[in-house]
Amino acid sequence: MAVSKKIKKMMESASWIRKMFEQGARLKELHGPDKVCDFSLGNPNIEPPLSFTEALKEVAGREPGQHGYMPNAGYPHVRSKVAEFLCREQKIKITGDHLVMTCGAGGAMNVALKAILDPGDRVLVNLPYFVEYRFYVDNHGGILDITPCREDMDIDVELMEARITDRTAAVIVNSPNNPSGRVYPEETIRVLVEMLEHRSREIGRPIYLISDEPYRKIVYDGIEVPSIFPLYKNSIIISSYSKDLSIPGERIGWLAVNPEADDADELVGGVILANRILGFVNAPALMQHIVARLQGECVDIEEYKRKRDKLCAILEEAGYKFLKPEGAFYLFPRAPGGDDVAFVNRLQKELILTVPGSGFGMPGYFRIAYCVDDAVIERSREGFKRAIEAVG
Repeated sequence: MAVSKKIKKMMESASWIRKMFEQGARLKELHGPDKVCDFSLGNPNIEPPLSFTEALKEVAGREPGQHGYMPNAGYPHVRSKVAEFLCREQKIKITGDHLVMTCGAGGAMNVALKAILDPGDRVLVNLPYFVEYRFYVDNHGGILDITPCREDMDIDVELMEARITDRTAAVIVNSPNNPSGRVYPEETIRVLVEMLEHRSREIGRPIYLISDEPYRKIVYDGIEVPSIFPLYKNSIIISSYSKDLSIPGERIGWLAVNPEADDADELVGGVILANRILGFVNAPALMQHIVARLQGECVDIEEYKRKRDKLCAILEEAGYKFLKPEGAFYLFPRAPGGDDVAFVNRLQKELILTVPGSGFGMPGYFRIAYCVDDAVIERSREGFKRAIEAVG
């Protein structure tokens, strides 16, 4: 057997996102790229801001020696720059000593879970959730524990509390959420942290709140993402520059440990070790130098808002049911007819590529990534109409 039984099983249940992306490539080859409407992958189509290009040119022309090894946590001056920005964003004092530069948010999530999980520990997440969480948790001997969300896609704290056991090590919150675009309001987060504080005392161990925030800056209509650090001490924030700077292929992100967390210094040490022994070693050197100069910068969010509004108008006119996303760049409508896989297959007949909600733990919905050219959105109009009409 070429691969282990475990990996073979994982391959069979691997990401729907990638499956649909690959199907899109086949359809483009058959019909031509200009005929296919590919909404499958959350790959930002907006170019990085000009400041990124300028920083790249300047950093690349520096003196020799800038591509060598550095501390596993990243360059100290880069960590300090990110920490300075976090002080303003989180409204809490944090230094570079509690921050680790990582290979994207995915790398950050893996080193966090490696640092805190013992075999058999459980990690809670609410629906809908980013499908890779299941694999990430399993990578480090943990078990992903999934709880339903409310009708409005908000966290159901009461249901989540009922799932907590003495093996619960962490709760992952992803806001703005992929795939729903929901931003969890501060009131919900406050109820959640109050519950976590109470249950942590009861089970005799801290339950970490891991806030996964790669879409934090991509929000609309004046909505703000609540700051986690001032609300809950045993918290970890994970983010990347993939979405707000449109550089997902550069794999650069960070992880911050709340300086007020229990045994915060030991936790940071564990994260740094995990970064090394998982094979990441350190975040890409060139990108660290660049993002240090670009703290707080972002692509033009108004472009994504315009795309959101254009797609919402098309779907609303056709009769789809959905909640207007508050952030990120995804729509998560109900699947007409109720069978998300069947409906996504029906959309493929219209050369429209989307992802079944089953891939995010929520059958009956489907995800549309609208980080695409306006022409793709407009071209999909008649296909979305015909698909919903076909299922009545």
